[in-house]
Amino acid sequence: MPRQRSARPAALGVNVRRLPATSLSQRSSGPLRRRLVVGSLVLLALVLITFSFRSEAGGSMSGVQSAGATVLRPFAVGVDRIAQPFRDAYNWTESLFHARSEAARLRKENSSLRQEAIQRQFALQENRFLRKQLHYVGSASFPHDYNGVSAAVIDRPAGAFTQAIVVDVGSDRGIRVDDPVVSSDGNLVGLVTRVTSGSARIQLLTDQEAAASAIDVRTRATGIVRHARGTRETLVLDRVRKEDVIKEGDSIVTAGWRTNGLTSVYPKGIPIGEVTSVGQSDTDFFQQVQIDPYVDFGALDAVLVLVPKSRNPSQ
Repeated sequence: MPRQRSARPAALGVNVRRLPATSLSQRSSGPLRRRLVVGSLVLLALVLITFSFRSEAGGSMSGVQSAGATVLRPFAVGVDRIAQPFRDAYNWTESLFHARSEAARLRKENSSLRQEAIQRQFALQENRFLRKQLHYVGSASFPHDYNGVSAAVIDRPAGAFTQAIVVDVGSDRGIRVDDPVVSSDGNLVGLVTRVTSGSARIQLLTDQEAAASAIDVRTRATGIVRHARGTRETLVLDRVRKEDVIKEGDSIVTAGWRTNGLTSVYPKGIPIGEVTSVGQSDTDFFQQVQIDPYVDFGALDAVLVLVPKSRNPSQ
């Protein structure tokens, strides 16, 4: 007699079909296969990258690299599209922080310049008031007290030690001996030493006989600008005391002076040059200050002769 658990389905008239058993290895074969494909593609990409660094253009691996690049192109495009929004967000954030930092720096700089301008304006007004109260009479200043007469260079006198030029304006334009001369951009050139009706000879500051009282803009240290020995277009600031602190990069301008009714031939404030070196020795009484002039004396083709506004043209 069959067992009861086997007979019950027969009695009910139902045929039971058993499903075939599925092994664990068959269920996991699908994901494993996909992982192997992705790993193979990554390995192939690494191999292609390695060969791209080692091989030269047109080498034997160029065909393999091209084929691999073609296979990987869809993956590269997909990754690039996914990463693009993140790159854009990073760039936008970085530019935002940079803009804020730059704006803060500009605000600080603007505030500092505003304060400096206010202080200078206040000092200028106070200086004018005190001068008026004291009835102060100072030396002429550049360019406020002068008119510039344009002149073209027409000749350069020959000579190993002569540093001079001749210009095409003279007494008929109000030019006089000892009138100062500047370049077209306002830097000191020299002094008028000879005048005719239609021309004038100008002694350049680099001439061995030329000299000009000068002052350091930063420290107010004074000295005499002269021709430097052994050179043609280099200047020195002579007679500078050792206790005066002058540094490379300082600007040197004409000092100008007025005493006992006499004034210097050069008005104050004309730029001369920039300090390039400062030296001193125990045996020297003064510092050795070398200046690089702002004017290229060998390339002058036009100058401005400064005529005092107070001069009567008929004289």
